[in-house]
Amino acid sequence: MIELIINPVAGNGLAKKIGQEAGRLLEQRGIEHRFHLTEAPGHATVLAREAAQRGAETVIAFGGDGTLTETATGLRGTRTALGIVPAGTGNDFVKTVGTPRHWREALEFVLNHPARPVNTGLMNGRFFLNVSGIGFDVMVLDYAQKAKKRVRGIWPYLYGVLRAVAAFRPKPMRVTLADGTSLEGEYMICTVANGRYIGGGIPIVPGADVTDGLLNVQIVKSVPRWRIPFYLPALLSGKLASLRFTQSYLARQCVLCASHMRLNLDGEILPVEEARFACETDALLLHW
Repeated sequence: MIELIINPVAGNGLAKKIGQEAGRLLEQRGIEHRFHLTEAPGHATVLAREAAQRGAETVIAFGGDGTLTETATGLRGTRTALGIVPAGTGNDFVKTVGTPRHWREALEFVLNHPARPVNTGLMNGRFFLNVSGIGFDVMVLDYAQKAKKRVRGIWPYLYGVLRAVAAFRPKPMRVTLADGTSLEGEYMICTVANGRYIGGGIPIVPGADVTDGLLNVQIVKSVPRWRIPFYLPALLSGKLASLRFTQSYLARQCVLCASHMRLNLDGEILPVEEARFACETDALLLHW
């Protein structure tokens, strides 16, 4: 049994349209399936958990990264595999695992690739799949949300980058890794990554590997605000780690502390004072 979870508002209605088309295709092929529309934030998690309890072999998420994370949360720790058909604004995690962008190709990808374990993350016990962090990228997300109603893909985030450059202030923070390494100072970005991409395709940590059992921790030291635009090409092209003021680590666990912290967790902004991260290696099966 395959169950489809569709966010009807994702992609300004695109997810609902292609979810219905995918359902008709499965019916034509005689593949047993169920069709669900989410009704509110968090509903995808409930639907996915119920599907796993019914013994579904695969649950396919139709939507953006938010729908994907919610669905994966419901499948965490079960033997029901996750499939992805991207239909949202950013669709970042699929770029890490190689899922095609077009819905028909993505559906075939899910149907024809076996389910394998992937790394997932926890932040203060809360599940995430792709990328978390604080600093400049959180401010970018704030501005990008306002532009998502008008354009899709990377464009809302480019708008957010330009707006954030004008308003950003570095944040004092402390980062402690599992091996005892401790870093403290004013930083522009601190990223804790399982996946590679944010912002509709920005390769924030292009070397991240969802099978290595480790999180990528990338810290960018503060620079004068007038210099930030000169480093944007490095950010957009995946070369941020090569800059002299960037430090990169691999860790199974780490702790991030900052006062009045606003943390990006797979696109959701959360207020926290201390963020404890851990990598999980066998909590989720994914068709990829």
